Amino acid sequence: MAANEQDPLLRLRQAIAAGHAITPSASADAGSPEVGLAQASHLLIPTADDQAVVVLPMDAATRFISSDNPVDLRSIYFAWLNRELAIPEYNAAAAALNGELGAAANVQNLGFIERLDLITWLEGASEESEYIKPLADDQAAVAAAAPVTKGASAAVQARAGKGTLDPRLASIYDGERRMGDRNTVLRGIKPTDFSHVRKLAAPFIQRKSQSTANLVANTSLSLNQKGPSRRPDPIILLSPSASSLLRLSNARSFLEDGKFVPPDAGASTVSMLHVQRVIRAVDPNRPMRFILVEGPEQFKPEYWPRVVAVFTTGQTWQFKNYKWSSPNELFKHVQGIYVGWRGDQAPDNVRDWGHRVLSANIDRWRGVGFDASRFRDKEAVESIWKTVELNMRSKGWKKDAAPTAI
Repeated sequence: MAANEQDPLLRLRQAIAAGHAITPSASADAGSPEVGLAQASHLLIPTADDQAVVVLPMDAATRFISSDNPVDLRSIYFAWLNRELAIPEYNAAAAALNGELGAAANVQNLGFIERLDLITWLEGASEESEYIKPLADDQAAVAAAAPVTKGASAAVQARAGKGTLDPRLASIYDGERRMGDRNTVLRGIKPTDFSHVRKLAAPFIQRKSQSTANLVANTSLSLNQKGPSRRPDPIILLSPSASSLLRLSNARSFLEDGKFVPPDAGASTVSMLHVQRVIRAVDPNRPMRFILVEGPEQFKPEYWPRVVAVFTTGQTWQFKNYKWSSPNELFKHVQGIYVGWRGDQAPDNVRDWGHRVLSANIDRWRGVGFDASRFRDKEAVESIWKTVELNMRSKGWKKDAAPTAI
């Protein structure tokens, strides 16, 4: 069996997409009963056709890299099982499991951005991750990823069915255009034998001069040596205040679709989400994915240069755990944004912070059925994105890299 076919991350991703039962086991026997993670030494993962089971040790190193070290399979599977937990509950569960494991093993506690990237990739909603090293065999990676693309929408619907997502957010996710690879675009994953074309093409190839052939070969080699550029995702911090007009429950509708709906704090338990937007000043060809969170409690120091905007209601307690707890100092480094009702005066604090905080005004919510009155929401959204784009360009964002300091 090829090394790529035994890759723990791909095996886990394929089983999740197919809806197969993954079993922690206390032995390497494929028929072993299920045990808890504290007692498990192996993970039994069914193959794509559900005709066989791949047995992988729990301490197997994966291609997911955290703090420059590969994360073991037990930690990956633990993060997937507890994907619905908020950050405090997730940390408590990890500490409890480590207590049961004792000195025998240890579950690595992933940072919230690493955890979000991992869950998004395992669900099939994303085809790349800045924390996952690429496979050596690109063809195997493409073939393995193809069936997962089909199941991306089903994974989102499954999470929404458990009450983990606002139904409105789930419907927006389902309306997203899924990015596919060459296999899904061609409507299939079955390999096609084109060897007969080689005989037909041979006379034409022989007519080309040797110098032209060498030039093409050298150009092809130089292009293949350049791996796919990866860039970190920029971060937007939302206000956790209950009085904020923009929360995680309605941020995607507002920032992606240009339509404001009232936030409902009780409708969603997600602690983070992402939106996409083309930032032409940075990369006009690919949309950038922005990570939205309501607090930096689990931030690592290297996350702060990726923060491109902070939404605020003018309440200074929001910045207590920030790298810069003083608003005047914070908004020298990061663009501030205040969203308020049209016709209302911004809070005194927001006005005192001056041009470092953009005031975006929207029409008051009149209720369901008055969608026609929301046409000016897009105007406010565009002004916000324009300000974020100018700030990113001035801070040194590039196509494949984030600034090292802001």
